[in-house]
Amino acid sequence: MQDKKDYKGYRDLKVFQLAYQLALDIHELTKNFPKEEKYSLTDQMRRSSRSVAANLAEAWEKRRYEKTFISKLVDCAGEAGETEVWLCFSKDFKYINEMQYENLMSKYEELNRMLYGIVSNADKFIS
Repeated sequence: MQDKKDYKGYRDLKVFQLAYQLALDIHELTKNFPKEEKYSLTDQMRRSSRSVAANLAEAWEKRRYEKTFISKLVDCAGEAGETEVWLCFSKDFKYINEMQYENLMSKYEELNRMLYGIVSNADKFIS
């Protein structure tokens, strides 16, 4: 885990960098989804994946208040969970293959471990 003094902002957090990259990956992946999914699966998946990074930024800015900080981190995990469900649908609809699915799911598992690691050590991030 990085030392508190190493953080200049949320962009320095490895968990933010992973969440942001996953949102970019999801955006790219969904470009190939069928047009009839544009206003359902595609938009939902893009929104939930982006929301993880956005909520992390918000959590960071509210870290002065430990309960609010933790609550926003739990929101991040919730959005990540929603994205995982959309990935399951995408695989089952055969919009993505098994390898794409497994790769993204393992990254979301890592993201969740990182999020709950911060929640468990919130006092190290509170300023």
